[in-house]
Amino acid sequence: MNKPFSQACENNKTPILNVLREALADCQYVLEVGSGTGQHAAHFAGQLPHLRWQPSDQSDYLPGIRAWCEDAGLPNLLPPIELEVCAPWPVSSADAVFSANTVHIMHWHQVEAFFHGLGRVLRHGGTFCLYGPFNYEGKYTSDSNAEFDQWLRQRDPGSGIRDFERICELALAQDISLRHDHAMPANNRLLEFVKAD
Repeated sequence: MNKPFSQACENNKTPILNVLREALADCQYVLEVGSGTGQHAAHFAGQLPHLRWQPSDQSDYLPGIRAWCEDAGLPNLLPPIELEVCAPWPVSSADAVFSANTVHIMHWHQVEAFFHGLGRVLRHGGTFCLYGPFNYEGKYTSDSNAEFDQWLRQRDPGSGIRDFERICELALAQDISLRHDHAMPANNRLLEFVKAD
């Protein structure tokens, strides 16, 4: 099959990797929620060989992710698994969880389910990294994010750019607190959280 391709993934993989190198330095097993095309999984596993990288997504995306994984041929890149945030998760424990460009596509009840699942699988002292656009104090950080949010809501009224403060509240309810808020290119952020020991 022709591998799926996202230009956004290609553009953001290096800035994200620069944060993950430090954020995941002490981790061994990372669950990626919403692997999408599979490009991030193949790139990050190749650049972070100390990690066992577990891609996951809804069933429709698994063939494309599998194609990227098979082409990469990396011993630390595991076969993708099906994960629906509102269903029981197929992983019971992880040192770290990574997710990129997911919470603005999910409906809010799915975002809440995501954090409940995260609270169950992330080990104490573990790291959670969430990449994407966020609003602060209910305000857009750029005109392009406002336009993107409008596009999201026209496509699916249940989606949309999420408020940073509400995301942090969901995390805190699972004993997961913000460690760093990293500014990223194209008006995105990488939120780095840690679960209490």
